[in-house]
Amino acid sequence: MQFVFLMEQVVNGLVLGGYYLLIALGLSLIFSVGGIVNLSHGAFYALGAYISIEIAKVFGFAGGAVLSPVIVGLLGILFERFILRRFYRADPILSLLVTFGLAMVGEQLIRIIWGAAPIPVSLPQDLKGPVFIGDFLFSKYRLFLLGVVIVVLTGIWMLLNKTSFGRVVRAGIQQPDMVAALGIRLQPYMTTVIVLGVAIAALGGALFAPITIVHPAMGAEIITVAFVVVIIGGLGSFWGVILAALLVGVVRGVTIYFYPAAGAASIYVLMFLVLMFRPRGLLGERIEKFE
Repeated sequence: MQFVFLMEQVVNGLVLGGYYLLIALGLSLIFSVGGIVNLSHGAFYALGAYISIEIAKVFGFAGGAVLSPVIVGLLGILFERFILRRFYRADPILSLLVTFGLAMVGEQLIRIIWGAAPIPVSLPQDLKGPVFIGDFLFSKYRLFLLGVVIVVLTGIWMLLNKTSFGRVVRAGIQQPDMVAALGIRLQPYMTTVIVLGVAIAALGGALFAPITIVHPAMGAEIITVAFVVVIIGGLGSFWGVILAALLVGVVRGVTIYFYPAAGAASIYVLMFLVLMFRPRGLLGERIEKFE
């Protein structure tokens, strides 16, 4: 019986890892292509949750989950055009400071528009209840979330590896000077990456709103964990971020099962251990200065 409960925690940890992944993946893509440390990424995640709640009042949960990332993605175009574009060739510290200020502004705007009190979100009626798989008992909605995360990851992988857009983006990450010498402007590609990154974050906010607490500071809470995932996985590594997110989710889920008080601390201990032996992260590029 204990083994069954433990396996259920592992699956819950995978769902939690998918939750972290939707935030961390966009964060990693934006940094890899533009060198931008986007601390305001969590604000787009929170905005996605709040906008989906408003849309769901008219078009239902599915409508909110679909339209919220689209609206936030359009805001991402303005974000890139008027703010981030100034910092592509600047010191990353400058983009960090600017996006940190923007995150604070975003949080306060949410408080002004929706208030400071948490907003409860109900599960979709069709996805309520448990699912029995042999001796295992799982939440139907959590399994649905895991499926959505897999679909999103598959779509992003195909975009980056099976299309001309992805080839240019990957070349821009590895050899930006060579891409420029070929006469290819990276600017439109960077805009698309920004839109994609913030839209994925908004999708995470919309989908996980029913099983998390929707409140103005939710973006600030998730961004710290997202950075931990990116650091553990390795900057610029697609598969590293995926591996790190799932590992962080499972470690936290299993730790909560054995020792609930240490759940939050477990991910930071994991980061410390990884960086002790691999300063570049699990699948990150080698850092000559440290290794």
